[in-house]
Amino acid sequence: MSPDHPPGLDLDRLRVLLDRERPGLVTGPLSGRLIEGGRSNLTYAVSDGAARWVVRRPPLGHVLATAHDMRREHRVISALHPTDVPVPSPVLLCEDEEVLGAPFYVMEFVEGTPYRTAEQLAPLGPGRTRAAVLNLVDTLVGLHAVDPVEVGLADFGRPEGFLDRQLRRWAKQLDASRNRDLAGIDELHATLGRELPRSPAPTVVHGDYRLDNVLIGGEDDEIRAILDWEMSTLGDPLTDLGLLVMYSSPLGMPDSPVSTTAQAPGHPAPAELIERYAARSGRDVSTVAWYTAFAWFKLAVILEGIHYRYTLGQTVGRGFDRIGDLVPVFIEHGLTTLQEG
Repeated sequence: MSPDHPPGLDLDRLRVLLDRERPGLVTGPLSGRLIEGGRSNLTYAVSDGAARWVVRRPPLGHVLATAHDMRREHRVISALHPTDVPVPSPVLLCEDEEVLGAPFYVMEFVEGTPYRTAEQLAPLGPGRTRAAVLNLVDTLVGLHAVDPVEVGLADFGRPEGFLDRQLRRWAKQLDASRNRDLAGIDELHATLGRELPRSPAPTVVHGDYRLDNVLIGGEDDEIRAILDWEMSTLGDPLTDLGLLVMYSSPLGMPDSPVSTTAQAPGHPAPAELIERYAARSGRDVSTVAWYTAFAWFKLAVILEGIHYRYTLGQTVGRGFDRIGDLVPVFIEHGLTTLQEG
């Protein structure tokens, strides 16, 4: 832990707030560090030398509050914490921007590893990797089994017309990033719109459910916490399954700057993940190809947005120069998924 104040985290003001709102929680001087790997909101590990916590806040600078809603994230983990869904224990929500310059919340620090690539999974070996990924499916089933009304999340989203709104939202995102021809992407979007499935009963949806958004730890490689709830809502649970299937599918592109975990020895095939979800949830998954194709489309749009910002010189770092080459791959996977059903 560095004793210095990381950008966006004023430890003195944080200590004053914690002493006032949670007296006795902090027992020594605070230190903190930025946790790398966050794609949107900033995440810090904070310690008083005896205990550790995590602080989540929006990025520095001007941001849209609706895209970095700390109250929403805090609300969903607070609602789910009493259930069997593994989430960090919430400590407090602060909406006073005078403290850190933006709303933020504090939660417990959970030990565990977010496995982002097949290379990171490889040391676990085939058996442990297989068990971890299947447990990821079972944990998703558990999340989707939570009754939103019972946990106070009845008004957490607008399930009616959910898929149609999602398609329109990502089409707008695509239009905002168009600066080159992308063969097939309009066909993919149009086909998704024509074949819109009928959604099952709504559930709490994570919105970005994949292996590197959970922490795995302990002797049994259990899922100790689901992280990054910024896209959560009430909606169609099969969107979570489609995204998980997409991230469990080989890209067929060596040294890709965006990787899936599919090539790790022991990783279950997408079909097995789908079958396990269906068996344990009791849901009809006959239209899962649509949801998987939608996930390919959504990621293609996200990647095109990153590529567009890169061409404008607004994004720097390793791998961004190759993001543009990935977009046609994701489009092709989406079209193939729909064609093969």
